[in-house]
Amino acid sequence: MTDKYVSPLSERYASKEMQYIFSPDKKFRTWRKLWIALAETEQELGLTGEDGQPRITDEMLEELRSNAEDINYDVAKAREKEVRHDVMSHVYAYGQQCPKAAGIIHLGATSCYVGDNTDVIIMTEALLLVRKKLLNVMNELAGFAMKYKDLPTLAFTHFQPAQPTTVGKRATLWLHDLYLDLQDVEYMIRQQKLLGSKGTTGTQASFLELFNGDHAKVRRLDERIAEKMGFDGVYPVSGQTYSRKVDSRVLNVLAGIAQSAHKFTNDIRLLQHLKEIEEPFEKNQIGSSAMAYKRNPMRSERIASLADFVISDAMNPALVAATQWFERTLDDSANKRLSVPEGFLAIDGILDLYLNVVDGLVVYDKVITKHFMEEIPFMATENIMMDAVKAGGDRQELHEKIRTYSMEAGRQVKQEGKPNNLLSLIAADPAFGRSKEELEELMKPALYVGRAPQQTEEFIEEVIRPVLEANRELLGLTAEITV
Repeated sequence: MTDKYVSPLSERYASKEMQYIFSPDKKFRTWRKLWIALAETEQELGLTGEDGQPRITDEMLEELRSNAEDINYDVAKAREKEVRHDVMSHVYAYGQQCPKAAGIIHLGATSCYVGDNTDVIIMTEALLLVRKKLLNVMNELAGFAMKYKDLPTLAFTHFQPAQPTTVGKRATLWLHDLYLDLQDVEYMIRQQKLLGSKGTTGTQASFLELFNGDHAKVRRLDERIAEKMGFDGVYPVSGQTYSRKVDSRVLNVLAGIAQSAHKFTNDIRLLQHLKEIEEPFEKNQIGSSAMAYKRNPMRSERIASLADFVISDAMNPALVAATQWFERTLDDSANKRLSVPEGFLAIDGILDLYLNVVDGLVVYDKVITKHFMEEIPFMATENIMMDAVKAGGDRQELHEKIRTYSMEAGRQVKQEGKPNNLLSLIAADPAFGRSKEELEELMKPALYVGRAPQQTEEFIEEVIRPVLEANRELLGLTAEITV
């Protein structure tokens, strides 16, 4: 359709799998599962009518189950135009298909029974998909880190050349951020609980009335519904809704992933500028409409752009949680319909892009080494100075000489565009007692990376590999990028 707005998250970025989780069809099918769970549990707990007979029969339950997947959307839509209430419209539509059970659908419940419980179920399923994709990105990054664990490269502080590291070790920094995000995702999944059957203000008064004041049965009603829906419990107290802090906590986790992904793309874009590492660039891809030679880091920029959205989106449920009144107000509804699904759709797109970029990273090792060798004379000066001190030189005097020579070499590089001649200047000074050839022997990149290769191996094998092995059945995803 070209005559009305359609979210780019659906058209361009999010996967079909994540889109379905937040689709109307998924929501309304879940509503019916919840109505069935409620009716089943009420029957199991011996709910009776005024005549003392079972209020809910096996025939009613069978009718509900047999129509659970065949949703008559046209009836629900027409009814909602009349009554302006989505839940009651679907209760009515379900009842049209289940005439024997029509009177017990939604019995004792309020709208939030289906609305809020469904929201928790959907967010939990979405978090599981996020976890799966996160693990796959981590798996690709772990392979990249191990492949390049020994390749020396300039490290940067303040984007100025600093003590060297390796390409693989740098990748562990990106990976460690995602590892922290994975811990947050898993924690949030474990924390998810259903609202349960709490009633209009959370007191369960309507259910207590149904069960003739039997508190134990009302408690058991909550617990059994959660069990039927695959959860290990319900929130112990609530108003009409579960605390809106739950939504805020979930989106904060998504914002954490967005932060990690954005940081990764910052580094990739800077490295692409240096011509050291590039994101994948397809054969027929166009980098610029004006400059045909350009290879813009389009995927990384898209990740960064979506990450900005997710980080800012986390403010929405925070504001909603902060401004709820007493047991419930409805100023959360419109916001939740936008902020929660779109936060998940955006993070889904981010993780697909992240996986695609890491899977196709191009490393130009000769450029990396060239840049390294241009700076290594400056970084080797401490070793050169200490060797001269061991041979009997004066530390303060040697330090001043090296400072002076470094300034001169830097001037030639920056102002005159000449090669770095620091080694020649030092070799010409007898105070250091080293020939240029001897000094050049000290310029081997591997001598200056410290424990970077070992740190990479230890982190991957001791921290990341056990996590990946425990979840190997989830690995092997490939990301499809729409545009």
